[in-house]
Amino acid sequence: MLKLGFLDKEHTVARPGFNRWLVPPAALAIHLSIGMAYGFSVFWLPLSKAIGITAPVACPADMSFFAKIFTTTCDWPISMLGWMYTLFFVFLGSSAAVFGSWVERSGPRKAGVAAAFCWSGGLVISTIGVLTHQIWLLWLGSGVIGGIGLGLGYISPVSTLIKWFPDRRGMATGMAIMGFGGGAMIGAPLADRLMRFFATPTDVGVWATFLTLAVIYFIFMMGGAFGYRVPSADWKPAGWNPPATNGNRMITSRHVHVDQAVKTPQFWFIWGVLMLNVSAGIGLIGMASPLLQEVFGGKLIGLVATFNELDVAQKAQIAAIAAGFTGLLSLFNIGGRFAWASLSDYIGRKATYMVFFILGLALYASIPTIAHAGNLFLFVAFLCIIVSMYGGGFATIPAYLADMFGTKMVSAIHGRLLTAWSTAGVLGPVLVNYIREYQINAGVPRAQAYDVTMYILAGLLAIGLICNLLVKPVAEKYFMKDDAVKDMKEKRESGGAGELRRRGAEEKKPATGLIGVTAAWAAVGIPLAFGLWNTVQQAVVLFR
Repeated sequence: MLKLGFLDKEHTVARPGFNRWLVPPAALAIHLSIGMAYGFSVFWLPLSKAIGITAPVACPADMSFFAKIFTTTCDWPISMLGWMYTLFFVFLGSSAAVFGSWVERSGPRKAGVAAAFCWSGGLVISTIGVLTHQIWLLWLGSGVIGGIGLGLGYISPVSTLIKWFPDRRGMATGMAIMGFGGGAMIGAPLADRLMRFFATPTDVGVWATFLTLAVIYFIFMMGGAFGYRVPSADWKPAGWNPPATNGNRMITSRHVHVDQAVKTPQFWFIWGVLMLNVSAGIGLIGMASPLLQEVFGGKLIGLVATFNELDVAQKAQIAAIAAGFTGLLSLFNIGGRFAWASLSDYIGRKATYMVFFILGLALYASIPTIAHAGNLFLFVAFLCIIVSMYGGGFATIPAYLADMFGTKMVSAIHGRLLTAWSTAGVLGPVLVNYIREYQINAGVPRAQAYDVTMYILAGLLAIGLICNLLVKPVAEKYFMKDDAVKDMKEKRESGGAGELRRRGAEEKKPATGLIGVTAAWAAVGIPLAFGLWNTVQQAVVLFR
């Protein structure tokens, strides 16, 4: 039987001299790769004409949904392709919940390697699906198997980063989770260029792009996985000492087992906090482009005309402007993850979420008035702030959980909490899409079709505010006893981590230096700079 002991947690314990700033770029390498899930819509239009090439070949009107799954004679509608997006986040949350305890036991390296095989392997299966024109293979490959890779990759660095940065938990997790928001910023323009490169008169170029991305992401993610290190049990940052008594009752120095954590009211209140914040934000992000176009219509190009009054060429113009708008939102999504999570280190996690809900409620409720007044600048500014808080919510949650339940099993607890994301991934888009459709069918002008939706989303944030207010310190009965914590430590020592740490202590030479840190950050920084440049170019179009 093949033994892969080098993937075990005990073989990733850092030796003396290891620079903790090498861990965030390792996490970013994985998160920037799996974050392409946000950019998969770049494939919808090309895949919707995979047979017709220049235009979709419509299926017969009487063809059943089941028949469309297996047909090779007509193109898939975008509505069927969109199920990949839903599957991504359903399986991200469910796999994180199922495998969270395994990630905690096995360590980030093994989880990162598994994520690389699932994410890239899913793309390979999707390649076969495109070649054979079987959409169920795309759902299975990228949606299900890739979704499992998303869950494993997403939670792989959480516990490790919190342990490396006990002095700056929010900032550390914000750096990594920022990558998930930035993955599409890199992957989408790269995929677009690859499709154009591989396209021929008889092929839209998607299968070759899938295969190329699978190779690129596999190399990148494996590099990140092998870059992971975990600190020894007695490690702490130089010059930092945990306070002897913790004056902040919302930050515990003790630990709650994952099986006990889910029995606490705090877990479910925080679950509601994340679910409601994400539901409001993800629904808005999913409709950002049509929202801007339908609300402002011809005003975007200096015309006094509604969206329906524009001709094809004019609609193409405002579509380009809307693309810049979505690019701008992605910048705030990414920046918000780092900025808000870092701020939470100073004002606290609960206070940060108070800002999200109170400010968000006010902004959502104000958007219809701003839209009717035709104030494009305020409209864009309000939505950018909202999206920054959406991203900030994701990045702040791991630190919130570590504060409440301790750091011993935070990856496992975080994994179970991410079922809130799966729920929100269904609830948010359904609310926005169906209410909009109902309003339009009822004769409401497109420019006003989002008003009711904004008020409902504001209502969701009001409920989230109540959930956050109800979060109190965890009751004494849920915490692990000192001997149970000691047993966990002894099991880790017996697994070989103690021996590796002792062996490392004998080495006088530091494990890493400035050159290694610079190279690691360059490996993730250069692709990120590429994505930022492309996004800024798109965003500039909005204000020309």
